[in-house]
Amino acid sequence: MTSRCRIRLVLAACLLAPPAIAQSPPLDLTPAQLAARAKATGVPEIPYDAQAGFLKLPHNLYLGEGIGVATNSKGHVFVYTRSQATRLFEFDSQGNYVREIGEGLYGFAFAHAVRVDAHDNIWAVDEGSNMVIEFNPQGRVVMVLGHRPEAVEGDPAPADPAPYTFNRPTDVAWDAAGNIFVSDGYGNSRVVKYDPAGRFLKSAGSKGSAPGQLNLPHSIATDAKGNVYVGDRSNSRIEVFDNDLNFKAIYDQVGAPWALCITPGPHQYLYSSNSNPDSNNSRIMAVTGEIYKMELDGTILGRFGRAGKKPGEFGTVHEIDCRDENQLLVGEITAWRVQKLTLHPGRHQ
Repeated sequence: MTSRCRIRLVLAACLLAPPAIAQSPPLDLTPAQLAARAKATGVPEIPYDAQAGFLKLPHNLYLGEGIGVATNSKGHVFVYTRSQATRLFEFDSQGNYVREIGEGLYGFAFAHAVRVDAHDNIWAVDEGSNMVIEFNPQGRVVMVLGHRPEAVEGDPAPADPAPYTFNRPTDVAWDAAGNIFVSDGYGNSRVVKYDPAGRFLKSAGSKGSAPGQLNLPHSIATDAKGNVYVGDRSNSRIEVFDNDLNFKAIYDQVGAPWALCITPGPHQYLYSSNSNPDSNNSRIMAVTGEIYKMELDGTILGRFGRAGKKPGEFGTVHEIDCRDENQLLVGEITAWRVQKLTLHPGRHQ
């Protein structure tokens, strides 16, 4: 066989071979990379477009870390940001600046999440003040859960945390009845349930890695049946509880769930971000940064994105808004921005 024939046969074989899986693992991963990388392999890539300059801030006003992002029923966008100070901004559906909410508020110390409930009330979860603050649509404070640390504190993480005392809370969610669920958080490693008036009902979870235990519950979401999904970040898993906070299931194939979001439905999907650490470790960035789309039973449907700071890449996604299944907003810590993503699940890469 001549060399020209051999070349033609090789080319034909390459053209006929199935495409390589984009996320196939390299063979020389370090132990740290193996620990950070999601377990799932062979996951289809979802094509998407990204609009990095979606938000339009006034002159001399800048966005710091994109800690939280949420939308209301009108499509207005709320961004909870921290830099020199913690601030909450509102934009219209086109990204135009509308106003600042709660400027100089006592409960604003170190932003962690913002959510909007079914009645368009805006909820800010502040890790620094240990408070969850509800604003009405007009921007007035109507309820506060938690309180700032006392001047002299005892054990920061007692064995049985107090019902109304948080230790660096991270997120908030609601069921259809208006009950409130708070992930609490860096210190207490639990989930707390309150009634719509803010009265304590139940707490579940303790620090650990056994089923039902938590190690940094970083994000929380609820489905239409009232089940509670907790991003158990340091355990690299999502834990599912029923509405009474009884343990149900673990999903541990999609890496460290920094941010969770569940679509409104009628068919609901779960999004989870395996974000690269905000330390910008380049080796960990190489194997993290993607976002997964899942069924509520944990079935993985697809993934998209990678770590980075260019438009369309993700600089540590800290919160996701998924009011529209195929149009997401992601708030990023290290890239200091919010990106608007349009997914194209029917389009092939």
